[in-house]
Amino acid sequence: MSQLKDNVQTLGELKDTQWKSVSVKEEIRKNLIQKIRADEKLFPDIVGYDKSVIPQLQHALLAKHDIILLGLRGQAKTKILRQLVSLLDEYMPVIEGSEINDDPFNPISKKARELVAEHGDDTPIRWVHRSERYGEKLATPDTAVADLIGDIDPIKAAAEKLTLADENVINFGLVPRTNRGIFAINELPDLQTRIQVALLNIMQERDIQIRGFNVRIPLDVAMVFSANPEDYTNRGSIITPLKDRIDSQILTHYPREIETGMKITQQEAWIARDGEVEVTVPAIIKELLEQIAFEARESEYIDQKSGVSTRLTITAMEQLISAAERRALVNGEDKTTARITDVFHIVPALTGKLELVYEGEQEGVLNVAKHIIGKALKKIFEKHFLDPEKQKKSDDDSIYKPVLDWFANGNTLDLTDYLSKKEYEQALDSVAGLSKVVEEQAEAANGQTKYVLMDFVIEALHQNSMVGKEDMDDSRSYSDMLGSMLDSMDDLDDFEDFDR
Repeated sequence: MSQLKDNVQTLGELKDTQWKSVSVKEEIRKNLIQKIRADEKLFPDIVGYDKSVIPQLQHALLAKHDIILLGLRGQAKTKILRQLVSLLDEYMPVIEGSEINDDPFNPISKKARELVAEHGDDTPIRWVHRSERYGEKLATPDTAVADLIGDIDPIKAAAEKLTLADENVINFGLVPRTNRGIFAINELPDLQTRIQVALLNIMQERDIQIRGFNVRIPLDVAMVFSANPEDYTNRGSIITPLKDRIDSQILTHYPREIETGMKITQQEAWIARDGEVEVTVPAIIKELLEQIAFEARESEYIDQKSGVSTRLTITAMEQLISAAERRALVNGEDKTTARITDVFHIVPALTGKLELVYEGEQEGVLNVAKHIIGKALKKIFEKHFLDPEKQKKSDDDSIYKPVLDWFANGNTLDLTDYLSKKEYEQALDSVAGLSKVVEEQAEAANGQTKYVLMDFVIEALHQNSMVGKEDMDDSRSYSDMLGSMLDSMDDLDDFEDFDR
């Protein structure tokens, strides 16, 4: 096709080639078949849909269907729709000067027909790249029929000295301008009912009618949509006749395994930065970030109908890296490793993406975010380390006993946000038995990762109510659980004395 593009510039020259005009859906089907036979990955940037969404999408495209992707926010719906353009031919010929990509062999607009009638085989053509054959509109309440379909343009009529009865005064909307291409409407239920009605002819009869004209213009457009199922009840709905005309409804979903979520975050997050500071994120921290999203999707405090977007873990990873990066800059270090402290700095990435139910609103979004982080941390800890609760109940001495005894003897562990690498290691090394716990249970206990795992153990013991913890603005202080409880009681007594 690239060779034709360079050598064929007129309608007559195009007739002398083997190029044939086919419908856009037939073109998509043909290219899809070639890619499947060549075992080519169809959507290279889409992770986690290989056995669910992608096969269903292929079936719909092979059947030449208009489709809708139905799923909660942050499920790559728009990303999938935009990649459909890769199934179009690289270049396509159109009549030069056409506003709606008129087929040189079958022009449908009045302007293009007049050009062919005037110039015959000398009618100039141009080659349109497939990237120009994709149109998209986010459905908003202020979207008008003129935006999508078109309207009469009196200014155009005056400029070209035409009457308003002339078909050439039509100002085509987004859908006709994507003729012989793919047009996507995102968040379809947000489109007002009367605008959805305007799409009915396109979906069934494959034509448009601009007001004031009896002429109908047959379009060749593959229509694709996305929608959030919650929109059917919250913000709007898809009218029944339009739903009936959409051939295939494909349900998207969130990652079903932690590993899939980790791949998505690794692919989408801004991890490789400008080289000022090299930040290493241990595998267990990456796993923890994904578990946070999984816990949020099951939390009784979160509105599950709204969903928990995969953007949560992407922005959380970026916040985590930034927290570690800032600490390194403060300490004049050019390398650092993400710590548990940094995990608690991802809270701003969570609070804006969690829709709370009533119980969650009572707790407050900040407390809910910390609660979810704690639950995730406990879950990941139990996956890699012996369960402290079971250890406590066993006949043998718990592997955590030396650590708990150290705190019971009145010792405290203070970890501030800006401890240097040396200070961080010294603080963790001071806890009796902590290093042994990690070395005996964790395979990756080496280098800086060892100290992150030691930090992980301390926080996990707190989450299991075995070690007390006091959170301050820029530090965490761990102490004996009983001592922490007594201190809290003393604080309460002091308050009551003050109140009296």
